[in-house]
Amino acid sequence: MRATVIHASGDIRVEDLPEPKILAPTDAVIRTVAACVCGSDLWDYRGINDVVQPTPMGHEYVGVVEETGAGVKDIKPGQFVIGSFFASDNTCPICRAGYQTSCPHREFVGGCQAEYIRVPLADGTLVALHGQPEVKFVPSLLALSDVMGTGWYGAVAAEVKPGSTVVVVGDGAVGLSGVIAARELGAQRIIAMSRHASRQQLAAEFGATDIVAERGEAGVARVKELTGGIGADSVLECVGTPESMSQAIHSSRPGGNVGFVGVPHDVAVDGEELFYSHVALRGGPAPVRHFLPDLIERVLDGRIEPGKVFDLTLPLDEAAEGYRAMDERRAIKTLLRP
Repeated sequence: MRATVIHASGDIRVEDLPEPKILAPTDAVIRTVAACVCGSDLWDYRGINDVVQPTPMGHEYVGVVEETGAGVKDIKPGQFVIGSFFASDNTCPICRAGYQTSCPHREFVGGCQAEYIRVPLADGTLVALHGQPEVKFVPSLLALSDVMGTGWYGAVAAEVKPGSTVVVVGDGAVGLSGVIAARELGAQRIIAMSRHASRQQLAAEFGATDIVAERGEAGVARVKELTGGIGADSVLECVGTPESMSQAIHSSRPGGNVGFVGVPHDVAVDGEELFYSHVALRGGPAPVRHFLPDLIERVLDGRIEPGKVFDLTLPLDEAAEGYRAMDERRAIKTLLRP
């Protein structure tokens, strides 16, 4: 099968790899209908994360079940499915509490930029649709496997409530999805921090009421100006850098909440400053599986269309161009068709 493999920073190749096999009774093998490049994949591509050996890439997927292990009871061959980037049993106390990405049996689901993938713990990880979706829904359903679920968790972690004021730090696919989430959860005012015209336009389409182009102290000052000097009730941090975390905390009002879902790189929080700010922090790898049933319903009902974050669609064999386009900010997010 064809699959995307990173060999070193900036070195993405599409190669022939063996098709995945059932390794455990709880596995499923899926024929990938659509996959994509994630902003977090760029950490490796840019050399921020070390690439120590050739590694299959991708962790977002939708597809059709080809085969299941003997222990899989609910997921059936032929079903169209969506799953999280972490496999989980979905039955343990942590999963039942809604934190499937901390399941004690979790496994990372990688190598998804490929024609076929193996998904462990299939019954707990995958959600099957009733029948095959219309083609127009596929991009939005794909977005649910990570970025929309992550943006939603960011909003939930930041305790977005009806009538609240929300700031979204980061204008990538997760941040833009966070705008959708804030709108759906009833925020009255959504301030999107973005310096790029195309992303500003999409943020406004998704529900942002204000756009702040400034960054750092100037960005915080602008947020304070827009909120009467107080700051926001909820802030979504969707980048993962020291600068974005600082901007998020300082954009929050005293007693506000920051939901941080950008994978942290060299982020350190001043405990004393946080103590006296009364700002609450909650984040982590988004428990996408927890939100999937609700988000699938919202997509199929036409209430949300997160698939609009895909502004570049390429065949799998052109994955390297998809990475380049995102790295150079010529694309928000690349959808790959195996």
